[in-house]
Amino acid sequence: MPDRNLEFGKFGARGIKGYEAAARQLDALAGFIATPVTQRRGMLARLNYLTRSERARAAARAAGLTVTDRTLKRWADGRATPSKKSLAQLETAYRQVRRQNVTRHLLQRLNRDGRGTRVEFHPLNQSGVPRPRQRDVSFRSLNVRQWDRMVQAWAAGDEEAMDAAWFDGITADLGSDYGSYEYVMNIGFAA
Repeated sequence: MPDRNLEFGKFGARGIKGYEAAARQLDALAGFIATPVTQRRGMLARLNYLTRSERARAAARAAGLTVTDRTLKRWADGRATPSKKSLAQLETAYRQVRRQNVTRHLLQRLNRDGRGTRVEFHPLNQSGVPRPRQRDVSFRSLNVRQWDRMVQAWAAGDEEAMDAAWFDGITADLGSDYGSYEYVMNIGFAA
């Protein structure tokens, strides 16, 4: 039974944690605002998203946006410019609120009433590993039917829970070599 890699990359393998690749795909499915927060258009789009209702404002406050409503209005009117720290806070709050808002939709989309979603596992890059130390790891695909743990952990921003959901939930269905997919080059969803 494979176990977690303690010294990944020691012999030259390259890749990222599988849950990080899955989180990137979930971020892509969430449809974040493409314009950076440092541009006025991107800042205004995020402000509109976070202040369009009382519920949105409350979620933004819970996500860590600490500036006053008066300051938010001044930013929107162009009478004040947010600092770098405030822009970072705005971006963090926006991403957290957006993740919470799309969680239910993503679960429906990925679980598909029990049919699940096809996931492609692109194995880690072993081109820098000496031939006798290379593992036999190949491209795999799997239909994942239960996304609840992974999506909930992603929405909460809990990396430990995402790692546990990835390792114990998603890759466990790959069979006896599930530990070989702790690190990957990429993950693809058919969602």
